[in-house]
Amino acid sequence: MSHKKILPSLFLFASAAASNAQGAAPKVDPANSAWMIVATALVLFMTPALALFYGGMVQKKNVLNTMLLSLAMMGVISLIWVLVGYTMAFGKSSNGFIGGMDYFLGRNISIDTPYGSQTIPAALFMLFQMKFAIITPALISGAIAERVRFKAYLTFMIIWSIVIYTPIACWVWNPDGWLFKLGALDFAGGTVVHLASGVSALALAAFIGPRTSVENKPNNITLVLLGAGMLWFGWFGFNAGSALAIDKVAVNAFLTTHLAAAAGMLAWIVVEMIRSPKSKATAIGGASGLVAGLVAITPAAGYVDLSSSILIGLAAGVVCNFAIELKHKLKIDDALDVVGVHGIGGTLGAILTGVLATPLVNSAVGDSLKQGRGHLILVQLIAIGATIVFAGAGSYLLAVVINKFTRLRSSEKSEIKGLDLAYHGELGYVIPVPMDPGLIGTKTNGKPAAEVLEPVTLN
Repeated sequence: MSHKKILPSLFLFASAAASNAQGAAPKVDPANSAWMIVATALVLFMTPALALFYGGMVQKKNVLNTMLLSLAMMGVISLIWVLVGYTMAFGKSSNGFIGGMDYFLGRNISIDTPYGSQTIPAALFMLFQMKFAIITPALISGAIAERVRFKAYLTFMIIWSIVIYTPIACWVWNPDGWLFKLGALDFAGGTVVHLASGVSALALAAFIGPRTSVENKPNNITLVLLGAGMLWFGWFGFNAGSALAIDKVAVNAFLTTHLAAAAGMLAWIVVEMIRSPKSKATAIGGASGLVAGLVAITPAAGYVDLSSSILIGLAAGVVCNFAIELKHKLKIDDALDVVGVHGIGGTLGAILTGVLATPLVNSAVGDSLKQGRGHLILVQLIAIGATIVFAGAGSYLLAVVINKFTRLRSSEKSEIKGLDLAYHGELGYVIPVPMDPGLIGTKTNGKPAAEVLEPVTLN
C-alpha cells in the first residue's frame, strides 16, 4: 500500500513499510487526542438523541420501550465491542473479510501508543469506533418499534453486532479489508452504519410483520424536534471526528456536514409543501429532512467540497421524501422510516461520494481515482451491493434462527396494553383522569377536582 493511500475510507492507516521509510513510529499528538475525546463523546450523545427522536414518534403507551431500545445498546454493545467486536473489525485480517484475534477480550489495546499510523492512543480509537457500533443497531429499532419483545430484541442485536456489523466494518475500514483495498470510499459510515442498518431494518420488519394497531399517531412531536437537533449537534463528532485529527479534513467534514443537513431540511420542507394538499410543512418533515441530509453526507463528508455537500443534502431531502413511501408499496411496516431515510439515504450518499469526491479536498481520493471516475463509481456500487446482500440476507436468516428459540414478535395482548407496561411495568406519562364537566369547580378531598391526578394506560 502506497503512502498516499492511507485514507481510502474513514481512517488514517499506513503500512509498516511506509512507517519504517519515515524512520520513526507515529507518536500520540495531544491536540488530536483532545479533539477525539470530544468527538467520541459527541457520537455517544447521538444515541440518547436518537432515543428522543424515535420516542416522540410512537404511541404514548410505547414511548419508554422505544427509547430503551436505543439506550440499552449503550450498555450491551459497549461490552460486546471491547470483548470481541473490535478485534473482529480491526484486528489484522488474513482474508479481508474478518479481523483476527489481536484484541480479543480487550487485550493489546494501548492507552499510550497509536493504532497504525494514527496520532491518537489506540484505546481512544477503539472507544470512538465503539460509539458507531452502538448507534447502528439502535437505528434498526425504529423499523420494528411497538411490536418487538424486549428480551428477544437484545438477543438479536448482540448477535447481529458480531456477525453482521463487524464483518462489514472490517471490509470497509480495516486496512486489510477487501473493499478497503478495492478503493471504496466511506468516510464515516454511509455503508457500514446507514445502509447496513437500513437493509437490516427492512429484513427484520418484513419478518416480524406489521403492528396490531391501525392508528399510530406520534405522542410528542416536541421530543422529535429536540432529538433531531441533538442528532445534528452530535453528528459533528460522527463525521468531523472521522478524520481522526484536528486538521483541514476535519474542518471540511464539519462544514459539509452542517450544510448538507441544512439543505436536506430545506428540500424536504419544500417538497412537502408542494405535495401537501394544503401546502403545509410539518415539524416531523423538517426533522426527517435534516436527518436525511446528515445520512447522505456521512460517506462523503471528508471527500467533497462545500457546493457538493449542498447538492448531496438537497438530493437527500427530495429522494428520501419519496423513499419513505416504499414501505406502503412493499407492504412492510417500517414504523419510523428507517429504510427510507437511512437505507436509501446511505445508498444515495455512497453513490454521490463516487461521483463528487475530489483530491482537492482529500489527497487520498487520488488513489481511488487512478483508474478513472467510472471505476470509482463501480467500486462504490460493489460496496453497496455487498452490504445489501450480506446485511439483508444475514439479518433475515438471523431472525429466523433466533425466533426458533425466543419469539421476536410481541403478543397482541401486550401490544394492545402497551409495551411500556407489558415489558417494563412503567408509564411514560401520567395525566388527569377524564372529568365530568359538571365537576369542574367542585372539590374532591379538599382539592379542586381538576387537580386530582391518577395514572392511566394510554392508547
